[in-house]
Amino acid sequence: MSTRAPLEAAILISGRGSNLMAIARECLAGHIAARVAVVISDRADAPGLAGARELGLETAVLKSAESAGGAALEVSLAAVLEAHGCDVIALAGFMRILSGPFVARYLGRMFNIHPSLLPGYRGLHTHRRVLEAHDTVHGASVHFVTAELDAGPVVLQSRVAVMPGDTEATLSARVQATEHIIYPRVLGWFAERRLVWRDGAAWLDGRRLDTPIVEDFRATARS
Repeated sequence: MSTRAPLEAAILISGRGSNLMAIARECLAGHIAARVAVVISDRADAPGLAGARELGLETAVLKSAESAGGAALEVSLAAVLEAHGCDVIALAGFMRILSGPFVARYLGRMFNIHPSLLPGYRGLHTHRRVLEAHDTVHGASVHFVTAELDAGPVVLQSRVAVMPGDTEATLSARVQATEHIIYPRVLGWFAERRLVWRDGAAWLDGRRLDTPIVEDFRATARS
């Protein structure tokens, strides 16, 4: 068993924070060798903040997030991260695009989860676009954050079936259920130092991940 101190984690949200809750519960249960040092939102009314507080987690709302541009927000964000000594940053529905210099400052220790099988369907409205394309498989991707949007090395993906009669809401719910499994898993690997950033790529257990690991939920996640 590792004797290393748990990592200090920051989780960034803009909305409900369902992935935040999944990650935080795994940390509190001791399943991830990390402590949620702070939950940060760019919106004071983000529902996820209340959930975080119910778990006893410290929260912070970014100053100038509503009225100022990205530079002011990033100054505020960096100040919170540094004040809490954060070792790892998890974007969990954080609806802000971070600048290249900011990402470079935290490169290799910032993660995001995106509701598509990257590199397909970067950006917004992924479930709608999958349905419009009549795809039969959908999913989510956990990746390292780089300066290019939704383009960092993907570590782990989930795959779910697109069912006849699916709507954006039903497909989103099916994908999100898998997000709550794969995102904590990746953060757990990082906290155990099994997953590292090296030479611009993700490495797991000493092996470069030229393609992501895939977990297939098509036989189980049909509700």
